[in-house]
Amino acid sequence: MMRKPTRAGVRIATLVVSAAMLSGCAEMNLFGHYAKRAVSDPPPASAGAASTYKVGKPYQIKGVWYYPQEDYDYDETGIASWYGPDFHGKLTANGEVFDQNAVSAAHKTLPMPSVVRVTNMENGRSLVVRVNDRGPFAHGRVIDMSRRAAQLLGFEGQGTARVRVQIMPEESRVLAGKLAPSGGPDEPAVAAAPRGSVSAETLPPPGSAEPSRPVTVASRADTSAQRAAAAVEATERALASQEVTTTPVRSTGIFVQAGSFSRHDNALRLSARLSSVGRTNVEQVSIKGKTWYRVRFGPLSSVDEADQLLENVIAAGQQDAKVIVD
Repeated sequence: MMRKPTRAGVRIATLVVSAAMLSGCAEMNLFGHYAKRAVSDPPPASAGAASTYKVGKPYQIKGVWYYPQEDYDYDETGIASWYGPDFHGKLTANGEVFDQNAVSAAHKTLPMPSVVRVTNMENGRSLVVRVNDRGPFAHGRVIDMSRRAAQLLGFEGQGTARVRVQIMPEESRVLAGKLAPSGGPDEPAVAAAPRGSVSAETLPPPGSAEPSRPVTVASRADTSAQRAAAAVEATERALASQEVTTTPVRSTGIFVQAGSFSRHDNALRLSARLSSVGRTNVEQVSIKGKTWYRVRFGPLSSVDEADQLLENVIAAGQQDAKVIVD
């Protein structure tokens, strides 16, 4: 005969189930832009001190795989969006506290933190930004800016903008060296330069009664550490300045790029396979001395049209497709 559970037992069971559900939410919160956050209250300000240098493992969102990596040649165009109030005060993917009123950004694959220059191709405004979060996970977006960054780039009101995103390699390496890795087996080891000086003592000449005075040689590590500290300071100063520069821009179009191939026949096969989606163009381009054949739809009239077409291309099996600006 089964015993009827006591009220105390019911309360304990309820607490256990609730704890398990919260734990599950926390696990889903690895990519905060996609899953709901389990914690609604802002973390303590000291949480930002736990930030780390993180690359991360491949992951899948909505059927699309993303492959984080160090890419100091990164230079892409696409559609930027912005995020703010729903995430203000919560932790970013590398353990910093997100501040919608500071200049920062989320990217799907670049290391955290990285430093990028984002240029609004519609008005020429350009801004140096710290990448410290993962996202955006809408298929047609290349980068997610903080609210303040969107304001400075002039697209907060319209919600999106055509942008170019370029990594700043030296500044990004500076931040990578400043922070310790997160400790996972997939993370690169970032070693701090040793500090201190090295003393060397010359030997006395034969027959001499006493040794010569020791000669102290400043170690290269000291000089290297000083240079590294100066580079970190300069990088942080550039990021904190929130300085907007203006560059000349030309009229751009929006395209959906289904793929890019080194062989023409592969591009033609993809173009034929996507004929049910729409009419494609196969374009030959030369990039760093190498010939590529790009399969594209467009130019398109709006971001909304590009979003819908991109979803159709992905549904047709081309999950590497993306929206670009050219």
